Amino acid sequence: MNRTLLIIKPDATKRNLAGAILKQIIDEGFTIVGMKMLWLNKEQGGEFYKIHKGKDFYDWLVNFISSGPIVVCCLKSPNAPKKLREVVGATDPKKAAQGTVRNLYGTSVGENVVHAAAPDEDPQREISFFFTEKELFEY
Repeated sequence: MNRTLLIIKPDATKRNLAGAILKQIIDEGFTIVGMKMLWLNKEQGGEFYKIHKGKDFYDWLVNFISSGPIVVCCLKSPNAPKKLREVVGATDPKKAAQGTVRNLYGTSVGENVVHAAAPDEDPQREISFFFTEKELFEY
């Protein structure tokens, strides 16, 4: 798959990090084919993260993702989902590799500045949650 989804989470937008994060992603060879800034309500957050419903962190996650504006990006690159996960680093910023997005900007496991679609969890579903095909532009 050559497309994937990146969400710059509310902790990052609050700290005005969207530009720095996007620059790092582009510098790693990704092309932005769709992007928008929005604020999810709790119902939308719950629907997006429904794969985690029933897990102990689900309510916290829904509340957090709906706590402020986010920037969602559809990105293109060869093997995009796997490559993006490598660029953003481990969920826990303390365990993320040096120089990854979460290592540089994350403050905790929960407030780790970005969501990157998991390669094994249907990145296309996540892209389609935020974008129609008419909203995606490839050169």
